[in-house]
Parts: sequence; structure tokens; C-alpha cells
Amino acid sequence: MRLTTFSDYTLRVLMYLALDRTRRATIPQIADAYGISQNHLMKVVHQLARAGVIESVRGKGGGLKLARPPESIRIGEIVRASEGEAPIVECLSADPQACKIAGACRLTRVLVDAFDALYESLDRHTLADLTANRRSLASVLVPLPAVPGPVHATRARSRTGTGL
Repeated sequence: MRLTTFSDYTLRVLMYLALDRTRRATIPQIADAYGISQNHLMKVVHQLARAGVIESVRGKGGGLKLARPPESIRIGEIVRASEGEAPIVECLSADPQACKIAGACRLTRVLVDAFDALYESLDRHTLADLTANRRSLASVLVPLPAVPGPVHATRARSRTGTGL
């Protein structure tokens, strides 16, 4: 089984927002942090806001933040919502003609059990669990503030002529 890119990006957005709950983040900041498309993130953010998982504020000073504490956001809930309601295999669809061997096939039960086990495992974890290593994640994702370098010193030197 493979999660969709949409689910992957959904979890990444939530992890980023959980790193610093005191400020709002923007889609460009998140896209830059992960090196992914802003257009894809806009779709993800829209769904998360509609579901009430994040708050989205437009305009100056706007941005994104979690609408609930990370401890209350279950990973299974998020993945179920982002993966949608499509059946995992054709034989589980509403169409009784989707699979010729549906009545005699045991694969369906095996796959249903496997997906149930996956979601049961994901339900045991929260966003807080995924971001418990906040410092390590932040050091990789959040850019450090710019430190004045030699360019600034050169400008100062040229103005005074002394370099002081």
C-alpha cells in the first residue's frame, strides 16, 4: 500500500504547523521548507481548513495555524480524510459486477483486515507524537534568521572611509 501524495503533504503541513503554535505560517514558507509545490499545498490547506483541523486567515498578518491541539489530532483520522472513501480494491465497490470472483474470493477479507490494522495503528498516534522531536524537526525545516555578513561591513566601510 502507498499513501497518496495528497496524504503525505497533508501530514507534512500539520507537522510544520505543530512546530510553533505561537505564530501563523504561510503556504510559501511550508512549500520552501519541504521543497514542494505551493499549488499542491493550496489544495491540502483548503481541505484541512474545511475539516476544521487548521485555521486559515487571509490578508496581512494572515496565515495558517492548527485549530486543535496536536494531542487531539489522530493520524488515522487525517489519513482517512485525505485518502477519501474510494474502495481499496474494485471488488469492494458498490458495483456488484466489478469483480467476477467476488463471491468466492478470499483476497477481499485479507485486504480489509490489513487496512483495518493499518488504520488501527495510525489511530494510536497523534500529531503530538509525530512532532515530539520538535527541535530536530525545526532545525531541518525552519530557516535560521539571516546573519549580517561581510556585505554589510563593506557598506559601512565605504561610507566612513575608515572601516569602523
